[in-house]
Amino acid sequence: MEYIFTTRMMVRDYECDIEGIVNNANYLHYAEHTRHLFLQKCGLSFAEMHRRGTDAVVARMNLQYKTPLRCDDEFLSCINLKKEGLRYVFYQDIYRASDNKLCFKGVIELVCLVNGKLAHSKEYDEAFGFASK
Repeated sequence: MEYIFTTRMMVRDYECDIEGIVNNANYLHYAEHTRHLFLQKCGLSFAEMHRRGTDAVVARMNLQYKTPLRCDDEFLSCINLKKEGLRYVFYQDIYRASDNKLCFKGVIELVCLVNGKLAHSKEYDEAFGFASK
């Protein structure tokens, strides 16, 4: 699959549970960090958008855990994106770098609150290449 954004990260020892594999909650941190890096690549700052009164918030997640990552594994965190109505739908996959094995698959839907109200965000639409409504 082709992706619009990919970043490389490494598993840190404290992210692993007693079984020696990455705790499932940490994949959400990886996915969120990847979205924030993607936002920066698109010319926006998550923190600055908040200061301006626009917050992108998670509305729904569908997560699949495929192959566990372990301490010191390097991995690629990848994004595809589409827009459905008010929702930004992020397709996020994580692959172990050593063998390109799929480890995590997530569909994460975000919506924008503009000054506390559900709304389209012109800034996000423009940064992501979607026509503003």
